[in-house]
Amino acid sequence: MPWRRIPDDVRRVLVFRLGSLGDTVVALPSFRLVARAFPQAERRVLTNVPRSARETDLDAVLGGTDLVHGYMHFDPSERSAAAIAAVRRSIRDYAPDVLVYLVEQGSRLRTVRHLAFFMSCGLMSIVGMPELGADGSHAFDPDTGLWESEAAYLLRRISALGEASVDDPALWDLGFTPEERQQADAALRGFAGAGGFLAMAPGSKIEAKDWGAENWALLAGAVSARSPGLGLVTVGGPADRERAARVAASWRGPHRDLCGAVSPRVSALVLARARMLAAHDSGPMHLAAAVGTPVMAIFSARARPGIWFPRGEGNRILHRDVACGGCGLETCVVERKRCITAIGVGEAVAACRDILSARTHAA
Repeated sequence: MPWRRIPDDVRRVLVFRLGSLGDTVVALPSFRLVARAFPQAERRVLTNVPRSARETDLDAVLGGTDLVHGYMHFDPSERSAAAIAAVRRSIRDYAPDVLVYLVEQGSRLRTVRHLAFFMSCGLMSIVGMPELGADGSHAFDPDTGLWESEAAYLLRRISALGEASVDDPALWDLGFTPEERQQADAALRGFAGAGGFLAMAPGSKIEAKDWGAENWALLAGAVSARSPGLGLVTVGGPADRERAARVAASWRGPHRDLCGAVSPRVSALVLARARMLAAHDSGPMHLAAAVGTPVMAIFSARARPGIWFPRGEGNRILHRDVACGGCGLETCVVERKRCITAIGVGEAVAACRDILSARTHAA
């Protein structure tokens, strides 16, 4: 198909990727592959503005790297003719030679709409867009019962740019700056638990993925009762401070709350020093996985198992298969979140204990 031809001389690349913190982290290997394929080209990203104060935009993850040279933000909910024309005008002014389409799996109708829009912007070379006659879905592994991860799915879609594997740690490098490392040092300075701590990210911006404040407090109390000398660092956004305080009230050892106090990239450096992270399916979970810190993750069944599971070894994933799995709901009313509420605190405590024990023996 004509839009799949990559020009020989590419000077400007436009990458289309929507989402928040976790969506950006799992796309990091693809951004690195794009940079490898077009090292001399200017690379900009077309992305959404955050939908709420609880969301983090793409810039907050990639801003410290050399993977992207600029951003074009738009509001996907604004579909007036004037708003669409403004986005089209911005793309035409940039005049990219290639579009790299890093979009989550969606309907064929959406793919057709996107194709028509980008071709109306003058883009005749598109990498990563599914065939119009295919659904572009994640692959399923019957041996494991898991679906292809989002990171692997995106890399497969843009394989025309070169070979790459999600198992390559170099593709997950966040390219931290010396200043960010100093900020991470400052964030933990004077913390009595800095020599050994567990991190928790108990917040969630999506109601259907929220395990509940009471469960997180009970988990904190049970883990600290078994390891009273262990420190706790809570991470997340400003909206997570109240829940972090509730968790800290159950913790017996030293605690430091960094919710909203440091940038996502600096929080990743803090997570790199943690013995583990306990979290929902969330942005902090993916940040921890990117820097190699094992995760105990509480998952709802709103997405198919495997797609958003964290990368790496040594993780403990708590997930329930239910008949209504894969619903994609942000708010669960009818089933009352039975997939995630079926996960008991005792299970989570045991999973944390397994990770902490493995880390102790490895040390």
